[in-house]
Amino acid sequence: MAKCSVCGKGVHFGNNVSHSHRRSNHIWKSNIKKVKISVNGTPSRQYVCTGCLRSGKVERA
Repeated sequence: MAKCSVCGKGVHFGNNVSHSHRRSNHIWKSNIKKVKISVNGTPSRQYVCTGCLRSGKVERA
């Protein structure tokens, strides 16, 4: 699975807990997009999470 190249955010693991308290494995996937961003003035395609895109941490090319 892809990770954010800016903040390093990726998948999160945990348990689904039912009403009877039985546990099963669960994976939460981060909202990661493959976008063209400017890295040191040159455009390149990288995986970036939508939190970094909205906060302005990266500049789209």
